[in-house]
Amino acid sequence: MDKSIKLLGLVAVIMISSLLIFAVKKSDSKNKNYLKEGDKNTSETYQIKALKIPENLDFAGERVPTENDDIKERIDKELLVNTYWQSNTMLLFKRAHKYFPVIEPILKKNGIPNDFKYLAVIESGLQNVTSPAGAKGFWQILDATAKENGLEVNDNVDERYHMEKSTQAACNYLKAAKENFGNWTLAAAAYNAGNRGVSSKMETQKVSSYYDLLLGDETERYILRIVALKEIMSNPEKYGFIFEKEDLYTEIPTKIIEVNTPITDIAQYSKDLGINYKIMKLHNPWLRENSLNNKSGKSYQLKIPVEIK
Repeated sequence: MDKSIKLLGLVAVIMISSLLIFAVKKSDSKNKNYLKEGDKNTSETYQIKALKIPENLDFAGERVPTENDDIKERIDKELLVNTYWQSNTMLLFKRAHKYFPVIEPILKKNGIPNDFKYLAVIESGLQNVTSPAGAKGFWQILDATAKENGLEVNDNVDERYHMEKSTQAACNYLKAAKENFGNWTLAAAAYNAGNRGVSSKMETQKVSSYYDLLLGDETERYILRIVALKEIMSNPEKYGFIFEKEDLYTEIPTKIIEVNTPITDIAQYSKDLGINYKIMKLHNPWLRENSLNNKSGKSYQLKIPVEIK
């Protein structure tokens, strides 16, 4: 009796095991058929390719020494990061179409190379942002530097958020740095690390070129990030960025209203002009409160959209 029960139990285990093996094989077969019919390998739908480093890269007409292994690896990193961080770089293309036409003429008027528009790109992503150190606006200007370069900065008005005035202030700084260092590459590095910061490193390390300096991570990346974004944004299709002109952002036409008196209630003032507080602040982000104190009777220019949609 015991032997019969054991035999039946063994047969049952064998049968169940056979059924399970069959089910797994059938499932695998279905999966294989499904993959053949519908799915593709990742490499068939998306490819991550190594990038060829272009010859004769330059910043402001000053050559980047890519034959130097250290520089080659660092520019390779910046090209890869900014090519494959697609969403961020696509947004940069879109914003550049809106803001470069404002920045470029100011650079030209001041004799600053056009490549410096990419400095604003890496500083802020062409947005009015605030850094952990308190630098603000497209050009990421610190409080003291802003005041030294003629910008009004207080709780009521902060002209670091004024596109044209902050661009002019950046130009003032860069022209002085170029005069100090003798070339635009070091002037750009000084914009990030400060004139004293760059000068002291050059003196300590006994070198005269940015590319020979051992610097902190941020400043070491700084110029090469600019160069990489210049290369990518100058050749979008080469790096896989496809878009139509209508996909890009555009500046809304505005008119200028001169104001030389206080405004006690900007929301009401905006309403009287046929717009709202939000629209007023979007076009004049340098207004920091719901009033314009203007105790000195200074003349301010407010941008007002020509047409509201």
